Amino acid sequence: MHRRIMAPGALAAASLMLAIPASAASTAPGAPGIGDPYYPAYGNGGYDVSHYDLRLKYQPATDELAGTATLLAKTTQDLSRFNLDFLLDVSEVRVNGAKASFATSGEHELEITPKQPLAKGTAVTVVVRYRGVPSTKKAYGFNAWLRTPDGGVAAGEPEGAWWWFPSNDHPRDKATFDVSVQVPDGTQFISNGTLQSTTSRAGWTRYNWRSNKPQATYLATFAAGKFDVTTGTSESGIPVINAYSKDLGDTAGAARASVERTGEIADWLTEYFGPYPYNALGGYVPNTPGVGYALETQTRPFYSPRQFGNGSNVSVVVHELAHQWYGDDVSVRDWKDIWVNEGFARYAQWLWSEHEGEGTAQEIADYVYASRPADDAFWTVKPGDPGPENQFHIAVYDRGALALQALRNKVGDAAFFAILKGWPQKFAYGNASVADFQRYAEEVSGKPLAALFDTWLFQPSKPAGPAAREASVAKVSGVPAQPKSWKKIAATNDVHDHDHDHQR
Repeated sequence: MHRRIMAPGALAAASLMLAIPASAASTAPGAPGIGDPYYPAYGNGGYDVSHYDLRLKYQPATDELAGTATLLAKTTQDLSRFNLDFLLDVSEVRVNGAKASFATSGEHELEITPKQPLAKGTAVTVVVRYRGVPSTKKAYGFNAWLRTPDGGVAAGEPEGAWWWFPSNDHPRDKATFDVSVQVPDGTQFISNGTLQSTTSRAGWTRYNWRSNKPQATYLATFAAGKFDVTTGTSESGIPVINAYSKDLGDTAGAARASVERTGEIADWLTEYFGPYPYNALGGYVPNTPGVGYALETQTRPFYSPRQFGNGSNVSVVVHELAHQWYGDDVSVRDWKDIWVNEGFARYAQWLWSEHEGEGTAQEIADYVYASRPADDAFWTVKPGDPGPENQFHIAVYDRGALALQALRNKVGDAAFFAILKGWPQKFAYGNASVADFQRYAEEVSGKPLAALFDTWLFQPSKPAGPAAREASVAKVSGVPAQPKSWKKIAATNDVHDHDHDHQR
């Protein structure tokens, strides 16, 4: 970092000019968005975060959260100022130890001006002290914080971090996490990764969690409440921690009967997707009234009780665990690439149906294709670029999985399953797009696939008979019998249907 020093005299000024690289004269603010076409204000430009250290204290009775976030980052340009995405009330910011000035702007921007400009390639430590009541904060007319009878939960997509820690909130900037939260004795705190330690003192217990692999900010989770916690180890040796609110009522048994199979399902998924990418497993079911979705929060998915309202639902566990490879390990480059997450998690449910003898993936594909007439609005959504208003539309899931069955039939099982297994390793802990997937599938299969991808992912219409027949879909006339697994799969249709006012 090149510090500017006020020096009197022309000679001193001239020598100072020689000491400062030319780029320092061209410092500029980092962009207030990372450049995502769906969400222009999400994320930020000018730096890349490598680690978040969050040391917080939470009072469930008042929903007050207070503490310090330390971010380790590196500048990607000469910076005069940079933004973080955040909503709570900030009392102090330091950049590389020195107090920085700060202001808020837009709906969720924290603008930070360091004492000295930051040269490109500089290692930066940012410390933010803050407090606030997350349930009182809104952006774009909505609040993504989930207040529970005994605490609070952060689990939201595409945004959720703003309500509890300052961040570069976009999947393109992944980082490792240490999350340390103090709660009153009798309350538990659940987060991602491994539980490093718990310590109790003066009526408060501190839980220290660590995620040692890169994690997108929306996949970081906060859950404070009164939980029953179960621990175990999967057959493959991964530690499993599950947590269930103590007040789940009638759904408690069904939730446990589903989520307790996490280790078994993760091991089964390795046959298709390759080695499990993390050192921790689990899931949690808080009492979140009025919330229906589930989310693939890294290593420890969030499930709303409503997912188990009609009994056990192993299919939703399959879906969220499939995301640990497709969505978490390999994350979207932009939110328009959502098919690379959702189409594959849905297809995993089809594979589970096959595994359980309740309908093959081919039978489900035939049923999806035949049961939606050509004039159904379902076919107007393009899974390969659905638009922000349709990011979690059922077509991204069902039509998205149908595209995978068409691909499987085109390239054959050997190449198809090589693609499924190779993708999470090729782009491990990084980001990739739909176009990247097409290129990778062509590379592995040795076949040109542009026409297939265009037909099944990008045309706003039902693929016509010839295209369907070529992809070995709907070879039978009429609507085939509903596969036995269909109701269980359909029960997860609202799996990411967030109840925000802002659903675009």
